[in-house]
Amino acid sequence: MQLAFASLTDPGGRQRNEDSLGDWSSGRLFYCVVADGAGGHGGGDTASAIVVDTVLADLRYLTLAELPPTGERLANALAHANANIVEEQAHGGTALRDMRSTATLLAIDRERRTAAWAHCGDTRLYCFRAGEIVAQTRDHSMVQDMVDARLISAEAARHHPRRNVLFSALGTLEGLNIAARPGTFELCARDAFLICTDGLWEYVEEATMLAALAQAASPRAWLEALAAHVRAHARAGNDNFSASAVWVEADEAGDVPHPKDNDATLLIAPS
Repeated sequence: MQLAFASLTDPGGRQRNEDSLGDWSSGRLFYCVVADGAGGHGGGDTASAIVVDTVLADLRYLTLAELPPTGERLANALAHANANIVEEQAHGGTALRDMRSTATLLAIDRERRTAAWAHCGDTRLYCFRAGEIVAQTRDHSMVQDMVDARLISAEAARHHPRRNVLFSALGTLEGLNIAARPGTFELCARDAFLICTDGLWEYVEEATMLAALAQAASPRAWLEALAAHVRAHARAGNDNFSASAVWVEADEAGDVPHPKDNDATLLIAPS
């Protein structure tokens, strides 16, 4: 199984980019993580960087008994990142005292042809298959609860005045909620994963994501189209926005077109 991967981050209308991205690949395993920090004055970017560094360090050396990576194992890695952020809050002075980060972590096992993921907050994961959304994370937020209760629509949630109120984020000792997909997720050729911060999905509805995916020649082209949509529709002073895209390629040569802009897209193949 081959994967095509790209990532993008943009400060938006802010002076500081508090998002962090990370990925790692071996012959069998691939991980990517997107983290959206908050706290200002260096706190948000510190928190999100701690998330990326912690989870990738945790997952690089899984034993055979721990494979394939499960959502529970990924949730444990995010819990470790939470502990590291809390520790840094205690020693980093007032600038880091209130730092937090949302995060979503994806793992793919090429040998088993499965995926797993875990998340905390409102950084989202989508899996698109044959023109439909077949998996999506649920935000840990006030507006998500309102959507679930059918008080507002999913579209209205994007612009609700309390859309930034989160019920869970990394960097807390109380009320932490890390969600994981149970078991593993069977992959199909042409599956496309998008992991993105709220700075992107706030301005890009799912129909637009799907339309851009249908037109894109590569993960990089897909992300650039989504970023262009954000820039065209964002309000002044809009938040940082970041995303990673992973495409599952077919095993049979020529069954799925390979990205045309290989200089901007990392092709990850089994060693």
